[in-house]
Amino acid sequence: MSTKTPSTEAVDINDPKLSRFEIIREGARRDDIEIVHYEPQFPPGSKAEKRMVRIVATFFLITGVASLAFLGVFIFWPWEYEHGAYTLSKFYTPLLGVTLGIALLGIGFGILTWAKKLLPHEISVQDRHVGTDPESQKLTGETALYMLDELGLKRRPLLKGAIGLGLAPVAVVAAAPLIGGLIKDPHGEERQSMYKTGFNPVYNDGNLVRLVQLDGSPVRPEDVSAGGQITVFPGIAHGNTNEWADSPTLLIHLREDDARKAAAAADADEINRGAYYGNYVAFTKICSHAGCPASLYEQQTNRLLCPCHQSQFLIIDNARPVFGPAHKRLAMLPIDVDSEGFFVAKSDYKETVGPDFWERP
Repeated sequence: MSTKTPSTEAVDINDPKLSRFEIIREGARRDDIEIVHYEPQFPPGSKAEKRMVRIVATFFLITGVASLAFLGVFIFWPWEYEHGAYTLSKFYTPLLGVTLGIALLGIGFGILTWAKKLLPHEISVQDRHVGTDPESQKLTGETALYMLDELGLKRRPLLKGAIGLGLAPVAVVAAAPLIGGLIKDPHGEERQSMYKTGFNPVYNDGNLVRLVQLDGSPVRPEDVSAGGQITVFPGIAHGNTNEWADSPTLLIHLREDDARKAAAAADADEINRGAYYGNYVAFTKICSHAGCPASLYEQQTNRLLCPCHQSQFLIIDNARPVFGPAHKRLAMLPIDVDSEGFFVAKSDYKETVGPDFWERP
């Protein structure tokens, strides 16, 4: 441990013979700083210091390995829905979470161990001052550089390399989800996932697709009470599974007065004209903001709420967003009733379902 009492003798800080520490000491004197305690944790180059450097370096290297594992899972692991109880796709999201969690823990433990075990212990007392001048700016700059010196990176190449190897992949991890979602244009897919859902007759041998409940049973108008709503799915193979995660739809039975308003608004819209059936309307359940399930229906206000970010859509006005971050309306599913009295989709959605990332100018 060493302590220093500020000297009253002025020092020329532009003297090239001065070391950085001497400049820092002079700056402390001018700022009336008293260093009451300064103690390196370990003697420089000692076995104890090298052991602690290896521990910190290990944490950062673990971060690098976990970050690379995250990227590997993100790029190469099968993510599309597969049928079966135990499939590789079921582990996609958990593996992303585990690898990212380990990477962040490695950074946290590395920084904490470095600060607690390698940085010198120092206690200084300073009176507050107001104002600045060129010499004060130089002293501040030298102080910042001296703080970097105290980190010991110059004499600890293992730590420097571990930081570079460990943290570089973290930057790629941060960019991967942003860039990865832009690599594949869904407009170019054979299925064109933004325009074709499970209600497209193409996936039902050219026949209109029935609206079914989660158990696969078809829905009749009398199954939904006035002012009520139910979630429906396309009546095709696996239509109620994640294979058709873009297809969940909210079927709503409006009251008479509300139904007239909704019909007038739909008929005034070129896309939604005639998309309703009597007092029934159907809108995608996927919020146009971030893809959350917008399913909290307020029958008194005819608003559909998304619980994730509080977007609200006015059902009787073509599900127009009236509150929250969503700026695009919910797509409306054209519905009818077949010869057996069950609801069917007259066609697929005529607008894109879900977040409109690809539609933004």
